[in-house]
Amino acid sequence: MVSKQEMTASLSQTAPPAGANVYLQALWFDAKGNWEEAHTLIQDIENKHAAWIHAYLHRKEGDQFNAKYWYNRASKPFPSDSLGNEWEALIDFFSTIS
Repeated sequence: MVSKQEMTASLSQTAPPAGANVYLQALWFDAKGNWEEAHTLIQDIENKHAAWIHAYLHRKEGDQFNAKYWYNRASKPFPSDSLGNEWEALIDFFSTIS
């Protein structure tokens, strides 16, 4: 498992931390400004975890309609907080998953 601290520290590196699950990898690429790679990693995974990240990515992209669809698939309400706060919440959650 990769901790939140390891994820944050790795943002100055050229690759996600070793052992990061696909969810954390997608969030790492997003934080590095590579939305396309983040989306590519997550778009074909068929579960609620991936749907949450997919929703966040489309929200960040500005595609609110698509984001709402994916939040629904993730069984999550459309967030009212900032994208930064949601990224933090995602990292908190996915750093606890193998």
